[in-house]
Order: sequence, then structure tokens, then C-alpha cells
Amino acid sequence: MALYEHVLIARQDISGAQAEGLIQHFGAILTDNGGQVVDSEYWGAKTLAYRINKNRKGHYAFVRSDAPTEAVREAERLMRLHEDVMRVMTIKVDKHAEGPSVQMQKREERGERRPRG
Repeated sequence: MALYEHVLIARQDISGAQAEGLIQHFGAILTDNGGQVVDSEYWGAKTLAYRINKNRKGHYAFVRSDAPTEAVREAERLMRLHEDVMRVMTIKVDKHAEGPSVQMQKREERGERRPRG
């Protein structure tokens, strides 16, 4: 099975609990189709760079999974059809990073920036 990372943006007018429920719902779809959810994070409501469907903010969620291609296709299809989900991005990775994602780390925990040049 391949390793994937999924980021989805849900509408701003749903609650944080409902956004976390979306993570559980789509994680269940992956597991029902033979995959497994390695890790999931709810990043919270953030301001969008541009409006999407008249929304200025969105609830961001991040899921790391180990699933067959068919399971990922089905989960993506259902994410795109769900009325609360505005955007979905799935990427295939060689390996999952250990620990929390960069969005969840404190500024002090992150490494130094590369020099400009």
C-alpha cells in the first residue's frame, strides 16, 4: 500500500466539532476500503488567501493514511461531493514525517530558516 497525505478545507459556518467529525467520517471510508489512518490533525479555522464559494475562512484538516489507490480514489470522490468540503488536496509521499505537522508545531520547535540568497 502507498502512503498519502490529505488536506481538506471545510466551510466556515460549521463548528469545529463537525469539522473533526469530517476527519472521522473520511477516515472510516479509508479503513472500510482496506486502508488505515496513520494520523490526523485538526488545524482549526484559518483565513483563506482568496474567497472560495463566498467564504473568507475555512476549517483545515490533515490526514496521513496508508491505503490502496482505490480507497484513496473513493475517499477523494466522496470528499469532493460532500457539501461541507470546499477543497481537497491529496499527495503521495515516500514516508510519513514523525511527530506533528509543521502547522501544529510551535515556532520554537521548528528548525531555523534557510538563508536567503
